[in-house]
Amino acid sequence: MKQMFKKSTIVLTFLLGSVTLFAQDVKKEAETVKTKMDMFSSKTGTITKFVDTKLPNLKTSYGGAETKIRKIINGANSAYFFQITKEGKYSNSTASIEYNDLLEVLKALKALQPEVEKDVALNPDYLENKFVTVDGFQVGYYVSGGKASWYVRLEKYGSDNTLFIDNGTTIETAFTEAKNKIDELKK
Repeated sequence: MKQMFKKSTIVLTFLLGSVTLFAQDVKKEAETVKTKMDMFSSKTGTITKFVDTKLPNLKTSYGGAETKIRKIINGANSAYFFQITKEGKYSNSTASIEYNDLLEVLKALKALQPEVEKDVALNPDYLENKFVTVDGFQVGYYVSGGKASWYVRLEKYGSDNTLFIDNGTTIETAFTEAKNKIDELKK
């Protein structure tokens, strides 16, 4: 009986120890997933300043979304982000697109736009064509029922963070205006 109790105690200790180790690995992994905005604005030991410049709202199929340029000054360094905010019933969803990612999104939009008509002509049951940034922002369209619908997904996780937009030109115009405003602010 004593022998069995000892074995049970050893097995139980081993199981609890491995669960604790696994939990610590998961925690470390969760801590490392930060956006470019998080990394730049959360540096410790320096003073961080945020300066916002409003842009026209992004016209969506069901209303609008607020857009702005956010300049973050952290010590001697500064970075620019194009922010799109969708107001939700209980909380807001915000995409913060770093300037270099903004340039990549513009390139992607130029590549996606000529594909729309070809994809609609295929008449698929469902087709999706999109571009995703490192931070999880998505822009693209899906084809269903012989019709294309454009969208932007603001955040990688969560719900109610997708904006539906009538056409790709509206998205490209908003992103081009943001790029131009950042170029102007950098001078």
